[in-house]
Amino acid sequence: MSSSELVFPGQSVPAKHVNLKLGPGLQQQASYSDPSESTVVATKAGLLQHSANRSKWWVDSNSRRYVPAPQESVVGAVTQRQGEGYRVDIGGAHQASLDALAFEGATKRNKPNLKVGSLVYARVSLAHKDMEPELECFDAQTRKSEGYGELKGGFIIRCSLKMCRNLLDPKHFLLPLLGSKFPLESAIGMNGRVWISAKEPRQIIAIARCIEATDPDGGGMDAEGVKALLDTLEV
Repeated sequence: MSSSELVFPGQSVPAKHVNLKLGPGLQQQASYSDPSESTVVATKAGLLQHSANRSKWWVDSNSRRYVPAPQESVVGAVTQRQGEGYRVDIGGAHQASLDALAFEGATKRNKPNLKVGSLVYARVSLAHKDMEPELECFDAQTRKSEGYGELKGGFIIRCSLKMCRNLLDPKHFLLPLLGSKFPLESAIGMNGRVWISAKEPRQIIAIARCIEATDPDGGGMDAEGVKALLDTLEV
Protein backbone atom coordinates (compact mmCIF):
# COMPACT_ATOMS: atom_id res chain seq x y z
CA MET A 1 0.00 0.00 0.00
CA SER A 2 1.03 3.54 -0.58
CA SER A 3 1.34 6.26 1.95
CA SER A 4 -2.13 7.65 1.27
CA GLU A 5 -2.40 10.97 -0.53
CA LEU A 6 -5.65 12.94 -0.76
CA VAL A 7 -6.81 13.52 -4.35
CA PHE A 8 -9.75 15.40 -5.86
CA PRO A 9 -11.78 14.95 -9.09
CA GLY A 10 -9.81 16.02 -12.17
CA GLN A 11 -6.42 15.78 -10.43
CA SER A 12 -3.64 13.95 -12.31
CA VAL A 13 -2.27 10.81 -10.69
CA PRO A 14 1.28 9.43 -11.22
CA ALA A 15 0.04 5.93 -12.07
CA LYS A 16 2.42 4.20 -14.47
CA HIS A 17 3.15 0.48 -14.89
CA VAL A 18 3.59 -2.04 -17.71
CA ASN A 19 0.51 -3.94 -16.47
CA LEU A 20 -1.38 -0.93 -15.10
CA LYS A 21 -4.83 -1.71 -13.66
CA LEU A 22 -7.07 1.13 -12.53
CA GLY A 23 -9.65 0.60 -9.82
CA PRO A 24 -12.53 2.75 -8.56
CA GLY A 25 -12.09 6.52 -8.70
CA LEU A 26 -9.49 6.63 -11.51
CA GLN A 27 -9.79 7.03 -15.26
CA GLN A 28 -7.32 7.07 -18.15
CA GLN A 29 -7.58 10.03 -20.53
CA ALA A 30 -5.85 10.74 -23.81
CA SER A 31 -3.68 13.86 -23.92
CA TYR A 32 -5.02 16.70 -26.10
CA SER A 33 -1.53 17.70 -27.25
CA ASP A 34 -0.42 14.13 -28.08
CA PRO A 35 -3.19 11.50 -28.60
CA SER A 36 -0.64 8.68 -28.20
CA GLU A 37 0.03 9.84 -24.65
CA SER A 38 -2.45 9.36 -21.82
CA THR A 39 -2.78 10.52 -18.25
CA VAL A 40 -4.62 9.07 -15.27
CA VAL A 41 -7.00 11.39 -13.42
CA ALA A 42 -9.11 11.01 -10.32
CA THR A 43 -12.89 10.95 -10.80
CA LYS A 44 -13.77 11.24 -7.10
CA ALA A 45 -12.27 12.61 -3.90
CA GLY A 46 -10.50 10.23 -1.55
CA LEU A 47 -7.18 8.67 -0.58
CA LEU A 48 -4.99 7.52 -3.47
CA GLN A 49 -3.82 3.93 -2.96
CA HIS A 50 -1.66 1.48 -4.91
CA SER A 51 -0.46 -2.11 -4.59
CA ALA A 52 3.07 -2.92 -3.42
CA ASN A 53 4.38 -3.28 -6.99
CA ARG A 54 2.44 -0.16 -8.11
CA SER A 55 0.53 -2.04 -10.82
CA LYS A 56 -2.91 -1.49 -9.26
CA TRP A 57 -4.13 1.98 -8.34
CA TRP A 58 -7.45 3.15 -6.88
CA VAL A 59 -9.06 5.90 -4.83
CA ASP A 60 -10.24 4.87 -1.38
CA SER A 61 -13.33 6.81 -0.32
CA ASN A 62 -16.18 5.87 1.96
CA SER A 63 -19.41 5.77 0.04
CA ARG A 64 -22.62 3.79 -0.20
CA ARG A 65 -23.11 4.35 -3.94
CA TYR A 66 -21.42 1.60 -5.91
CA VAL A 67 -19.79 2.29 -9.27
CA PRO A 68 -18.90 -1.04 -10.95
CA ALA A 69 -15.26 -1.66 -11.87
CA PRO A 70 -13.78 -4.65 -13.76
CA GLN A 71 -12.51 -7.63 -11.72
CA GLU A 72 -14.47 -6.63 -8.60
CA SER A 73 -16.52 -9.23 -6.75
CA VAL A 74 -20.15 -8.33 -6.08
CA VAL A 75 -23.22 -9.80 -4.40
CA GLY A 76 -26.32 -9.34 -6.55
CA ALA A 77 -29.99 -10.34 -6.75
CA VAL A 78 -31.62 -11.66 -9.93
CA THR A 79 -34.45 -9.32 -10.97
CA GLN A 80 -35.39 -10.74 -14.36
CA ARG A 81 -34.78 -13.61 -16.76
CA GLN A 82 -33.75 -12.28 -20.15
CA GLY A 83 -33.24 -14.54 -23.16
CA GLU A 84 -30.19 -16.70 -22.42
CA GLY A 85 -29.32 -14.90 -19.23
CA TYR A 86 -30.41 -12.73 -16.33
CA ARG A 87 -30.57 -9.13 -15.17
CA VAL A 88 -28.99 -8.63 -11.77
CA ASP A 89 -29.26 -5.78 -9.27
CA ILE A 90 -25.78 -5.03 -7.90
CA GLY A 91 -26.60 -1.61 -6.44
CA GLY A 92 -25.15 0.47 -9.28
CA ALA A 93 -26.86 3.04 -11.49
CA HIS A 94 -27.66 0.27 -14.02
CA GLN A 95 -28.60 -3.35 -13.62
CA ALA A 96 -25.98 -5.87 -14.72
CA SER A 97 -26.35 -8.72 -17.21
CA LEU A 98 -25.30 -12.28 -16.40
CA ASP A 99 -25.14 -14.86 -19.20
CA ALA A 100 -26.48 -18.30 -18.28
CA LEU A 101 -23.27 -19.82 -19.72
CA ALA A 102 -21.02 -17.67 -17.49
CA PHE A 103 -20.84 -20.41 -14.83
CA GLU A 104 -18.31 -23.19 -14.32
CA GLY A 105 -19.11 -26.15 -16.60
CA ALA A 106 -22.25 -24.52 -18.04
CA THR A 107 -23.39 -25.67 -21.51
CA LYS A 108 -26.51 -24.96 -23.54
CA ARG A 109 -28.00 -28.20 -22.22
CA ASN A 110 -26.66 -27.94 -18.69
CA LYS A 111 -26.87 -24.48 -17.16
CA PRO A 112 -28.09 -23.06 -13.84
CA ASN A 113 -31.76 -22.26 -13.47
CA LEU A 114 -31.85 -19.10 -11.36
CA LYS A 115 -35.15 -17.64 -10.25
CA VAL A 116 -36.09 -14.00 -9.66
CA GLY A 117 -34.82 -13.17 -6.17
CA SER A 118 -31.91 -15.64 -6.31
CA LEU A 119 -28.65 -14.30 -4.92
CA VAL A 120 -25.36 -14.65 -6.78
CA TYR A 121 -21.72 -13.99 -5.98
CA ALA A 122 -20.18 -12.78 -9.23
CA ARG A 123 -17.24 -10.97 -10.77
CA VAL A 124 -17.61 -7.82 -12.88
CA SER A 125 -16.20 -8.79 -16.29
CA LEU A 126 -17.09 -5.55 -18.10
CA ALA A 127 -17.82 -2.09 -16.72
CA HIS A 128 -18.09 1.16 -18.63
CA LYS A 129 -19.89 4.36 -17.71
CA ASP A 130 -22.01 4.24 -20.91
CA MET A 131 -22.88 0.51 -20.84
CA GLU A 132 -24.60 -1.97 -18.58
CA PRO A 133 -22.06 -3.90 -16.52
CA GLU A 134 -21.57 -7.59 -17.31
CA LEU A 135 -21.01 -10.34 -14.74
CA GLU A 136 -19.59 -13.86 -14.74
CA CYS A 137 -19.61 -16.54 -12.06
CA PHE A 138 -16.18 -18.06 -12.57
CA ASP A 139 -12.54 -17.05 -12.54
CA ALA A 140 -11.64 -15.86 -16.05
CA GLN A 141 -8.22 -17.56 -16.01
CA THR A 142 -9.04 -20.95 -14.49
CA ARG A 143 -12.68 -21.16 -15.71
CA LYS A 144 -13.42 -22.62 -12.26
CA SER A 145 -16.09 -21.22 -9.95
CA GLU A 146 -13.54 -20.23 -7.24
CA GLY A 147 -16.42 -19.55 -4.85
CA TYR A 148 -18.58 -17.66 -7.37
CA GLY A 149 -22.12 -18.78 -8.19
CA GLU A 150 -25.55 -18.94 -6.59
CA LEU A 151 -25.74 -18.17 -2.86
CA LYS A 152 -28.31 -20.41 -1.18
CA GLY A 153 -29.92 -19.53 2.13
CA GLY A 154 -28.08 -17.08 4.34
CA PHE A 155 -28.75 -13.39 4.84
CA ILE A 156 -27.67 -10.15 3.14
CA ILE A 157 -26.21 -7.25 5.12
CA ARG A 158 -25.76 -3.83 3.56
CA CYS A 159 -22.83 -1.74 4.72
CA SER A 160 -20.52 1.00 3.46
CA LEU A 161 -18.09 0.26 0.62
CA LYS A 162 -15.24 1.01 3.04
CA MET A 163 -16.47 -1.75 5.37
CA CYS A 164 -16.51 -4.23 2.48
CA ARG A 165 -12.90 -3.38 1.65
CA ASN A 166 -12.00 -3.81 5.33
CA LEU A 167 -13.59 -7.28 5.44
CA LEU A 168 -11.67 -8.31 2.31
CA ASP A 169 -8.40 -7.41 4.06
CA PRO A 170 -6.94 -10.64 5.55
CA LYS A 171 -5.50 -8.57 8.41
CA HIS A 172 -8.89 -7.24 9.52
CA PHE A 173 -9.93 -8.68 12.88
CA LEU A 174 -13.69 -9.17 12.51
CA LEU A 175 -14.23 -12.34 10.46
CA PRO A 176 -11.41 -14.32 12.18
CA LEU A 177 -12.81 -13.24 15.54
CA LEU A 178 -16.34 -14.36 14.63
CA GLY A 179 -14.99 -17.58 13.10
CA SER A 180 -13.30 -18.45 16.39
CA LYS A 181 -16.73 -18.34 18.11
CA PHE A 182 -18.79 -20.42 15.65
CA PRO A 183 -18.65 -21.76 12.05
CA LEU A 184 -19.81 -19.30 9.41
CA GLU A 185 -19.73 -18.67 5.66
CA SER A 186 -19.48 -15.30 3.98
CA ALA A 187 -19.30 -13.74 0.53
CA ILE A 188 -18.15 -10.13 0.49
CA GLY A 189 -19.07 -7.91 -2.42
CA MET A 190 -17.28 -4.67 -3.21
CA ASN A 191 -20.76 -3.22 -3.78
CA GLY A 192 -21.69 -2.75 -0.13
CA ARG A 193 -23.35 -6.13 0.32
CA VAL A 194 -22.18 -8.99 2.49
CA TRP A 195 -23.81 -12.44 2.40
CA ILE A 196 -23.51 -14.45 5.61
CA SER A 197 -24.65 -17.89 6.66
CA ALA A 198 -24.42 -19.73 9.98
CA LYS A 199 -26.16 -22.72 11.62
CA GLU A 200 -28.39 -20.75 13.97
CA PRO A 201 -30.44 -17.58 13.40
CA ARG A 202 -28.99 -15.96 16.54
CA GLN A 203 -25.48 -16.40 15.12
CA ILE A 204 -26.53 -14.67 11.86
CA ILE A 205 -28.04 -11.83 13.92
CA ALA A 206 -24.78 -11.57 15.90
CA ILE A 207 -22.68 -11.36 12.70
CA ALA A 208 -24.98 -8.65 11.30
CA ARG A 209 -24.82 -6.64 14.55
CA CYS A 210 -21.02 -6.88 14.65
CA ILE A 211 -20.59 -5.79 11.02
CA GLU A 212 -22.90 -2.81 11.58
CA ALA A 213 -21.06 -1.85 14.79
CA THR A 214 -17.61 -2.13 13.13
CA ASP A 215 -18.61 -0.21 9.99
CA PRO A 216 -16.84 3.20 9.81
CA ASP A 217 -20.28 4.61 8.92
CA GLY A 218 -21.64 3.14 12.15
CA GLY A 219 -19.81 2.89 15.45
CA GLY A 220 -16.36 2.04 14.06
CA MET A 221 -16.00 -0.45 16.92
CA ASP A 222 -12.62 -2.13 17.57
CA ALA A 223 -11.87 -5.78 18.44
CA GLU A 224 -12.31 -5.31 22.20
CA GLY A 225 -15.67 -3.63 21.64
CA VAL A 226 -16.82 -6.50 19.39
CA LYS A 227 -15.79 -9.08 22.02
CA ALA A 228 -17.86 -7.22 24.63
CA LEU A 229 -20.80 -7.02 22.19
CA LEU A 230 -20.62 -10.77 21.52
CA ASP A 231 -20.73 -11.44 25.27
CA THR A 232 -24.01 -9.50 25.52
CA LEU A 233 -25.43 -11.43 22.53
CA GLU A 234 -24.62 -14.80 24.17
CA VAL A 235 -23.38 -16.69 21.11
